Amino acid sequence: MTRGIVTGEDGQQRCWWAVQAADYAEYHDHEWGMPVTDDQRLFEKICLEGFQSGLSWLTILRKRENFRRAFRDFDFTKVARFNSRSVTRLLGDAGIVRHRGKIEATINNAKRAVELADEFGSLAAYCWSFEPKPRQRPSRMGYATLMSMSRTAESTALSDDLKRHGWRFVGPTTVYAFMQAMGLVNDHLHGCAARQRVADARRALVRPTA
Repeated sequence: MTRGIVTGEDGQQRCWWAVQAADYAEYHDHEWGMPVTDDQRLFEKICLEGFQSGLSWLTILRKRENFRRAFRDFDFTKVARFNSRSVTRLLGDAGIVRHRGKIEATINNAKRAVELADEFGSLAAYCWSFEPKPRQRPSRMGYATLMSMSRTAESTALSDDLKRHGWRFVGPTTVYAFMQAMGLVNDHLHGCAARQRVADARRALVRPTA
């Protein structure tokens, strides 16, 4: 058996983490790694990765709909208008992670996202400009290789640039998790059934440009 690949009850081969919970399997099969160019979904993911800091992704995934309601579906043009009363409201919302620093960072990042969208035409065009070149990626994605890649040169560059633009809670590890989830890279292991689906979607994708 290939390390890191698990065969599910349905006979599908998946990355090992997908079988830890039903929520993970659904997310793994249909979302993780599929390329995303929608500004709201990109903003949502980078914010939720920030909220995940110190927690498991499963915790955040199970609260995602609550987060969407609380943060106006992560429309950053709306979140940018949140104020101190909004922070108080969110701190009282038991459906989300009630961490003042992360809530205030999300509001701040929404304002910065508006600025980036104005500068680059869209948040997507900005984020996808940091997509690694194929030659910069491993020729084969195995378990050991993936475990050694909690951050990359590209995630560090994106993290540094976001910070330069005033973003918070966007360290290089957080940013790499964002890049993995949003399809800027394909980190499904070789042998995982989803890897080819993601590869096909990335091949067909028209990259957003400024």
